[in-house]
Amino acid sequence: MKARLLYRDRDFDAKAPLPWQAESLTQDLDLTTLFQAMAQGDAFILDLVAKVMFAGFERDIRTIRYRQEILADCLRQPVVIRELYALAVEAAEEARKQYRGLFFDHFPDSVLRYSLSHMEALVALIKRLRRLSDARADHFASEGWTAFFARLTEELDDDYVARIEDHLTRLKFRGGVLLSAELGEGHKGARCLLHPPPPGRKETWWTRFLEWLEDYFPELWYPFKPKAPPHSFSVHPLDESGARALAEVRNRGIGLAANALAQSAEHVRGFFNALRTELAFYVGCLNLHDVLVQKKAVVGMASPRPMEEGNLSFQGLYDICLALHLDTPVVGNDANADEKDLVLITGANQGGKSTLLRAIGLAQLMMQCGMFVPAESFAASVRDGLFTHYKREEDTALKSGKLDEELSRMSEIVDHLTPHSLVLLNESFAATNEREGSEIARQIIAALLERDIGVVCVTHLYELARWFHERNAENILFLRAERERTFQLVVGEPLRTSFGEDLYHDIFGSA
Repeated sequence: MKARLLYRDRDFDAKAPLPWQAESLTQDLDLTTLFQAMAQGDAFILDLVAKVMFAGFERDIRTIRYRQEILADCLRQPVVIRELYALAVEAAEEARKQYRGLFFDHFPDSVLRYSLSHMEALVALIKRLRRLSDARADHFASEGWTAFFARLTEELDDDYVARIEDHLTRLKFRGGVLLSAELGEGHKGARCLLHPPPPGRKETWWTRFLEWLEDYFPELWYPFKPKAPPHSFSVHPLDESGARALAEVRNRGIGLAANALAQSAEHVRGFFNALRTELAFYVGCLNLHDVLVQKKAVVGMASPRPMEEGNLSFQGLYDICLALHLDTPVVGNDANADEKDLVLITGANQGGKSTLLRAIGLAQLMMQCGMFVPAESFAASVRDGLFTHYKREEDTALKSGKLDEELSRMSEIVDHLTPHSLVLLNESFAATNEREGSEIARQIIAALLERDIGVVCVTHLYELARWFHERNAENILFLRAERERTFQLVVGEPLRTSFGEDLYHDIFGSA
């Protein structure tokens, strides 16, 4: 049984290594805020959504739309999704309790006992899962959920569950363990073989009471013990050596059955683990959606486009992490950068340039994970990778200068770049004078564009912006933050000033 809620043909591998740039993306895009809003205090979801964001960064448009459709169903049926997740969590907790008891005890008899208890609990969860599926499956329309509920009905039908319960009843060996063996070398038992147990007694309230008494109060059950059949012998209660010998024979006989049952329990537990893992991502999306609804923030499903087209257009795009921090609405931005390889953002200080840059990166990342995006509409080409190069604080250890550190980080990024990646540059190479910083940035950006790598750049380097503007290239979009600081960026040519004097007067007053 497979969950298949993130991929059509396989389960999500939560153990896959994170990509090289995961730490930089987390820092530069403030992803910790996003992850915490999705987790809402659930440590498992917090860990899982980060893995899906990075390791689940999808290049296949069909897979992205597959997840979007599943998520749309989740948003329509949040109560059912949370019930399914609660079942999967309960299965994980049950497994933890059972295997805690087995940690120091690996005898076949103990393995059998713990596996029986574990499997009975899992069967009860399977029944609840089936009841939920039968009641609510027709409320889901996506391919992923339809296939999931169909697999539940087909693979976990009533006959299958009944067979499991029959096997579990037999493996309790209420009528004793039936073994056969041969005399081996030295008159020792060899080829010990377990046979199907004889038919059990007809179950009544009395037999159930005796079974409970045997499990929990064996000293009280002893007088009710069934009489031994003919041609048999009994071990005296005080004969410890005889009891150990019989226990050894029993363990040898039931070893294969105990291991088989343990593996079966592990298989069923693996299904619930996979279900919990993949549902955690969608529950995280539901949590995030609830928070944004409370803040009256707009979200929508993105339109992924082929990688080769180089599209990027949006309406009402805002920084979702900023929205999570604030209690007031966040200003959105509109832009059309379709068939543009470079978006160059200039203008007033504190005008919303870096905020828009982060919003683009977050929306791209969320889209390629199959999530909704913080915008009225967002259409973009899928990217082979997403990389950020933001300015950093001064190196307090003085191991290198600030420019050296920026060049070193850019060198590492270049080593991992592939065609059709997207690079976000935020005031890069501003650690030196404008002429030198502009020349370094110009050469790097030009080289990236030649390799079909998309670039969105926020800069205060006027010489850099002017050089690209004078090219009159059709593949470049220039956006500018206005002096009035409406936080809405407009299409416009770069200006020589960033209006830093306005901030000075706001803070210190006029002379």
